[in-house]
Amino acid sequence: MTRRTTLNLPQLRAFLAVVDAGGFSAAAAELGMSQSAVSHAVASLERELAAPLLIRAHPVRTTVLGERVLPHARMALSAVRSVEQLAAEATGTMTGTVRLAATPTVCQGLVPGLLRHWREDQPLVTVRVFEGDSSEVSAWLEDGTADAAVLIDPPPATAGSYPHPGVQLATDGYRALLPRDHPLAEEPAVDLRDLEDDPFLISPNGCEARVRTIHRLAGLRFSPTHRVRDLATLISMVQAGIGVTVLSEVSRSLIPADLVLLPLKPDTSRRLVLTGPQNRPWHPALRTLADSAAGHLAHTASCTAGPAVGQPLPSRSS
Repeated sequence: MTRRTTLNLPQLRAFLAVVDAGGFSAAAAELGMSQSAVSHAVASLERELAAPLLIRAHPVRTTVLGERVLPHARMALSAVRSVEQLAAEATGTMTGTVRLAATPTVCQGLVPGLLRHWREDQPLVTVRVFEGDSSEVSAWLEDGTADAAVLIDPPPATAGSYPHPGVQLATDGYRALLPRDHPLAEEPAVDLRDLEDDPFLISPNGCEARVRTIHRLAGLRFSPTHRVRDLATLISMVQAGIGVTVLSEVSRSLIPADLVLLPLKPDTSRRLVLTGPQNRPWHPALRTLADSAAGHLAHTASCTAGPAVGQPLPSRSS
């Protein structure tokens, strides 16, 4: 006979907070509880399961059982949040917290404007940002660490997607980043083939596959001189005259005055899509945020005569 346990939500919430924060002290600050209360909640959960879930180290790590429990705990809390938010939606008092994951360039170039708009348009909804590379962002959305994500070129949604495929925030074109004193800096656009003799810099953090594709379309061999993970380091190296690189248009606000970001040939772009998980219902507040973002970006584009953004995406069956 299976032993009956009395698990509760505070225990699961404390367990997830410790895992995500990497320790009990940080989890306590995140939850607004004392460290001893968090420790007690996790210990109670472990007693109920008759096995340890965490290895008390720096940082804290999950045991084999803890790793197996983790996705189920996330799903349980996600379901509770969804029930709470459905009630809020029905009464017209949409509140809650949506955890949004995005890549560094999107976090730095696009997300701040959305956060500012959402704060004004949906003041009772809190958005918490998680920054990671493309693979981390997709994994967080899949396992429930994040409720929403800005995905890069996601595959078309199937007819059964929850609750709809998402909202395209922007069509983000790729650009050449050059020092302002570069011989091609005054050109209206730059052909990648004209940069063949320049040392090429690349950040493997999510965009290398697309830059490889641009080189292939241009008939060039992809052979970067330097690889750096951090975007700020990449920009600093271009500033220092060490080489040139390719970034997306969403990075423009990050570019210092002594550099130029120019249209690139071959002309290529990526889609930035705000969406929720495809394998479970969306956080109800996300639907509100997605609709709000679509309206905001469509209005901004119409005022600036920019490219079409903020459009709901059709499903594969439409």
